Amino acid sequence: MKINVLDTNGKELGRQVELPDALFGVEPNEHAVYLAVKQYLASQRQGTHSARERGEVRGSTRKIKRQKGTGTARAGSIKNPLFRKGGRVFGPRPRKYNLKLNKKVKRLARASALTVKAQKDAIIVLEDFSFDKPKTKEYANVLKNLGLQDSKVLHLVGENDKVLFLSSRNVPKVNLKQVSNLNTYEVLNSDKLVFFESAVEKLNELA
Repeated sequence: MKINVLDTNGKELGRQVELPDALFGVEPNEHAVYLAVKQYLASQRQGTHSARERGEVRGSTRKIKRQKGTGTARAGSIKNPLFRKGGRVFGPRPRKYNLKLNKKVKRLARASALTVKAQKDAIIVLEDFSFDKPKTKEYANVLKNLGLQDSKVLHLVGENDKVLFLSSRNVPKVNLKQVSNLNTYEVLNSDKLVFFESAVEKLNELA
């Protein structure tokens, strides 16, 4: 699949780049995409939730009333879960939510998501650029020239560029990252994918 390269003004430069079919020309697999997104969202959970059960609540263990004859449920201590400030029954405990997913499934899911974006013409290839120092306004102007000022944009670069990252950090709905860190969820969660020319060259490493 070939696509035109644009400059920072949104004009075609008269050259094209080839997007690898292994990433942009596969048969989308919805189940693989589902599993990849599920794994990504699960890994974002801290899993530090915790509640005190009756053995961990502070309080007296004296039996507070006789066993029978009260007309109410029996209770062994003030820490009974039925009482206010008592322990919680089967409360949440710290745990890991990480899910294991095979590399081949993750690659298939990523390729499926990229193929869907390609089918929707939601991919832009932009010439490489950078700034001498962080310039949020100029970066926002580039997006405006591309007609992306109101879109969710995933901007993929070939190499880590701290100045460009700082320039894009305060622009709403923009996520700038290296193409080597590309994942299925962020592809699907964006309206447009903007690739630097240098990032396209590194796409073959993901296939």
